[in-house]
Amino acid sequence: MQCLNLNWLRSMARVSPAQFVRQVRQEISRVSWASRRETGTATLTVFVMVTIAALFFLLVDMVLSNVVQFVLGLGG
Repeated sequence: MQCLNLNWLRSMARVSPAQFVRQVRQEISRVSWASRRETGTATLTVFVMVTIAALFFLLVDMVLSNVVQFVLGLGG
């Protein structure tokens, strides 16, 4: 049985923990972070859309429930 091929792991550049931390900090500084206002707007948008979806599915559930009760009521 063949073992897992770990050649890719051996070929990766070895860096010290300190170098790794420097690279991570450098990469984080390149990230474009959202402003407080953008974050608040996105959060509000999500809450509004979730509320609309919840009301829609509540309405659909009520309609389907009434249809099923009507159909089952005709048989009895």
